[in-house]
Amino acid sequence: MNAPAANSRLPAVLYALDGTRRVDYRAVVKMAWPLFVQFGVQAFLNVIDTWFVGRLGSESIAGMNAVNFSSFTLLLLFGGSGIAVQTIVAQRYGQRRKGRASQAAWHGMYAAMLVAPLCVGVAIAGQDIFSFFGLPANVVAAASDYWLPRMAGGGLVVISFALGNFFNGVGRTRISLMGAVVTAAFNIVLNWSFILELGWGMYGAGLATSLSVAGGVLFYLILFFSRYFRREFATTRTWRLRPAILGSVLGLGIPIGVHAMFDVGSFAAFQLMVGKLGTVSGAATQIAMILTSLGFLPVAGLNFAAATLVGQSIGAGDKAWADKVGTAAVKIAFLWMVMWAVLFATLGGPLSSVFVSAGDPDAQAVIELGAALLFIAAGYQLFDALNLGCLGCLRGAGDVVVPTIALLVLAWLIFVPLSHSLIFAEGEGWVDFLPQYGMGARGGWIAAFVHITLLGTFLLYRWKSGAWRKREV
Repeated sequence: MNAPAANSRLPAVLYALDGTRRVDYRAVVKMAWPLFVQFGVQAFLNVIDTWFVGRLGSESIAGMNAVNFSSFTLLLLFGGSGIAVQTIVAQRYGQRRKGRASQAAWHGMYAAMLVAPLCVGVAIAGQDIFSFFGLPANVVAAASDYWLPRMAGGGLVVISFALGNFFNGVGRTRISLMGAVVTAAFNIVLNWSFILELGWGMYGAGLATSLSVAGGVLFYLILFFSRYFRREFATTRTWRLRPAILGSVLGLGIPIGVHAMFDVGSFAAFQLMVGKLGTVSGAATQIAMILTSLGFLPVAGLNFAAATLVGQSIGAGDKAWADKVGTAAVKIAFLWMVMWAVLFATLGGPLSSVFVSAGDPDAQAVIELGAALLFIAAGYQLFDALNLGCLGCLRGAGDVVVPTIALLVLAWLIFVPLSHSLIFAEGEGWVDFLPQYGMGARGGWIAAFVHITLLGTFLLYRWKSGAWRKREV
């Protein structure tokens, strides 16, 4: 048997006449571009959300700043099991055990049912949560209005993760892209209806987001139960609850969710600190976060593509190829972020101006601060590419515990305390035992620069060390 036939299960591989292998970058891009565009659609959706909320004024944008990463923190914590589905599905698909792949998707949905009541409880506690952090009363009101319907729909988000990552894991990334487009279309229409036409304000924005996720879940379910997937993956015959499989999904998903909680949660704390400074700092930070998401969310799509490529390679029994193809995905992420680093460094002011109303009395101050924050953010874009790209590779290999521990240390022992010290002046902060330098929002973004640089460097080292080769899923 010749080399290509013997290794036909490997993804994105090209063979020379002498049997040597190289990465087929066209195949990597073919798998990655739907995920890249899918997360780009999510970034665009965030931009649209912020634009609609911006019609309500800078106070509403500041409220979204307070709630944005806070909601992501809990949704990703609860949704780790849905994300874990991709790793399990990719490896089972690489082993050609297609029924086991759809079985993992079912158990991801069962995990969603377990966390749905927790999401509702957190949704109801929104006002108490934001009041605890000492935010201005108007910001608390805006944030709480958005938080209630957004978090109440958390179970749907986890189901969406599970189904979308089933399609990602089997390499059908265009389906997850179409699901994102369906969700975005629902969201735009519902935002326009609820915010502008019905005047439901921030509550309407949160409700629109949750209902749009429901539309995306319905789309995924229709395809999951379609004739092709019933025939190829036995999707209607693998629904029975198996405690051992649920345990595997949760066993991998809990570290993934905790990692996301530590990561996004540290940025939620950072945003809450900035929000305490008032409307201008909160609004400028929200705008800068949304604009930087145009760079990092598509790379998050490459993160998921890397997980699939690595997982399928390991499932096919070739960890050396997993190393090579995963590194190729990281290189693509790095090139993408170079472009955004240049844009943020040179066009921060014009980009920020899109999100404020001309009649807003704080408009000019928000634009000027937003430009300064984006200039700082330009400095860490390349390290964010390493962070997201290498994390996807490690997740595809099932190596999630050590990256989680590293993130815990970097995020909560360095980033959050450093943000507090640099943001607040004496007597302004949450605690008094840290030094306080009073640099405002700029100080928080400098702390983010330090954090992402250190994290990206560590994850690159972890991936290239090959320690993940010892993992089994």
